[in-house]
Amino acid sequence: MQQLKETVDFIQEKTTNFKPELGIILGTGLGNLVNDLEIAHSLSYEDLPYFPISTVESHTGRLIFGTLRGKQVVVMQGRFHYYEGYNMKEVTYPVRVMKLLGITTLFVSNVSGSTNADIEKGDLVIIDDHINLHYENPLRGQQYKEMGPRFPDMSKPYSKKLGDEAMNIAAKHGFRAHKGVYVSLPGPNLETRAEYLHLHKIGGDIVGMSTVPEVIVGVHCGLRIFAISVVTDKAIPIEELEAVTLEDVIAVAMEAEPKMTTVIKDLIERLNN
Repeated sequence: MQQLKETVDFIQEKTTNFKPELGIILGTGLGNLVNDLEIAHSLSYEDLPYFPISTVESHTGRLIFGTLRGKQVVVMQGRFHYYEGYNMKEVTYPVRVMKLLGITTLFVSNVSGSTNADIEKGDLVIIDDHINLHYENPLRGQQYKEMGPRFPDMSKPYSKKLGDEAMNIAAKHGFRAHKGVYVSLPGPNLETRAEYLHLHKIGGDIVGMSTVPEVIVGVHCGLRIFAISVVTDKAIPIEELEAVTLEDVIAVAMEAEPKMTTVIKDLIERLNN
């Protein structure tokens, strides 16, 4: 809690009078939303006390404060992953920081692989539930009552209202979008054929290596959550499984990003109404 206080005090000193209502976490290849912001402040992760540093290609590593569709937001241009060597408290540290800065709603984006035959490469998936297959839980350890309850309920981690609105927005623009279950794994390797089949059988529609830890902490500290994924590769049917590289993922993500950005911007605008 002392570290969080020092980080928040430092940020507030650098962003005087800026009070974000909404936090946004941008995933791999999805950092261009910041181009639509009226930027007020931009802080490098390296300059923030106790903040981790992004080590993954395409994660810029900046905390950006600005206005988007009339709402004051704080945007993480780059996130942290368990596979980078961070523990789960470090991975989710920024969520607690954003909560203490005043946000009440958290938007999370990611890229994923499809384990559902109906979900194609380039599609959007509005996440309405998840399966957590990480080894470590970010809530493990000492409990701080000021941050949330010891045993948070996870029956409805994602806002149904925001998810429904996002689906309507996608339909209005003619984007292929689905609601689905996101499976989060530690990574960094992609899955084997048998693992993809297993994820499909247990109810996963898409799979990735992030998001769930941040969502758990967001729910724990009382935030309303919206999560959206850009599908960059397809693992079903297993017989047609192709090798995937990071370059492939980023290329598809960048091509589909304008659709995701449109949904997020329109959804934020509807929050104001």
